[in-house]
Amino acid sequence: MLSTSNVVYVNIARYIRHMATTRAARPAKKPPDQYHHGDLRRSLLAAAVRTLQKQGFEALTLRAVGSELGVSRSALYRHFADKAALLTAVASEGFRMLESALRAGWEGGGKGRAGFLTMGDSYVRFAVDHPWHYRVMFGSGFELDDDDPELNESGKATFGMLVEALVAQQEAGLVRRDDPQLQANFVWATVHGVAMLAIDGNFEHQGTDRRVVTRYVLDRIVAALAP
Repeated sequence: MLSTSNVVYVNIARYIRHMATTRAARPAKKPPDQYHHGDLRRSLLAAAVRTLQKQGFEALTLRAVGSELGVSRSALYRHFADKAALLTAVASEGFRMLESALRAGWEGGGKGRAGFLTMGDSYVRFAVDHPWHYRVMFGSGFELDDDDPELNESGKATFGMLVEALVAQQEAGLVRRDDPQLQANFVWATVHGVAMLAIDGNFEHQGTDRRVVTRYVLDRIVAALAP
């Protein structure tokens, strides 16, 4: 027969086993500061874009983004000093994504004229698929750090991809030998107009197929650049 003290110990042991089983069954929440460095930065950028999409620019604050992810203020400010820094990072990410999409279009289309047309279509499709990245990258009213090295590098790489494609076509005799930088600005300004109209829903309101307009504009660009 168990003594009173033994009964107490047995009951305590049972309680401990019960609590251990109960706690193990619950999915553990990730403490805020246990994010890996890169994971947290990516998560903050994704949360910022979601906030812009759902609530607009005015609703975007560092505190709101951090609160959504459940991260501490100190962890948040280790990545972004203020709202401008966060938006600058969103723009930089957008430029990297756009440069990747343009390169995939150029190379996947076989380069040359076909690759150039695919590249132009990829540009507009990127804007439609990532409208808030695109708005932050090129829209007015967003507070960006224009001196940010990452933003400048990613922006130049994206524009450089367009210049690279034009120079390659010049060497193949497909494009007139004007200043490729000037040609790139002409192409960018024209396709950018299509992209902005597309993400603002203007073609939709007219009952116009955005893809038809895009192809028509690209064909006219090719004709204008022909030797």
